[in-house]
Amino acid sequence: MGIFSRKNTTPSAPAAPAVTGPDLTALTGEYVIDPAHSTIGFVARHAMVTNVRGGFGDFTGTLRLDGGEPVKSTASLDVRMESIDTGNADRDTHLKSADFFKTDEFPTMTFRSTGVEVLGGEEYRVTGELSLLGVTRPLTIDVEFNGFAKDPFGNERVGFTGKAEILRSEWGLTWNAALETGGVLISDKVKLAFDVSAIKQA
Repeated sequence: MGIFSRKNTTPSAPAAPAVTGPDLTALTGEYVIDPAHSTIGFVARHAMVTNVRGGFGDFTGTLRLDGGEPVKSTASLDVRMESIDTGNADRDTHLKSADFFKTDEFPTMTFRSTGVEVLGGEEYRVTGELSLLGVTRPLTIDVEFNGFAKDPFGNERVGFTGKAEILRSEWGLTWNAALETGGVLISDKVKLAFDVSAIKQA
């Protein structure tokens, strides 16, 4: 018999299991972010030696969750840039100025999701578009689902934490100052951090 009629005796590798998350079917619905129990923060390197942290106090957002097919879920966020707070009034005033966020001209930063990837367990990856200073660029956020609960007031809540990194220069935030010892005053890389609690709507 020729080699072409021999049976393949090599065992085939088992198919890789599909990546799945927890069963969240009951959570399907529209949610509104609760700003009183949510935070949107950032961290930037200052003078090459330390980190400065800040956040925004005024924002609105919605989540449309599809618990049966999480990849169909969506998220949107609108942030009022005047609400920036780094714990220092002079620094906040500078950040609102034409050197940075130009809040008079560009009062709002927005994020609109374009896709969701299930990474497994409680982990997800949300892709979307971040608009800031008139520039819209892609942003990827790694998200962890923290759970769901009904609070004492009867609200059905879900919670997520998220993190991402951006280069601020890609959105036109290029102001900086050189240091005598080398390097620059403010890092180009900025780390973003999100803690979100959202309430299900009737």
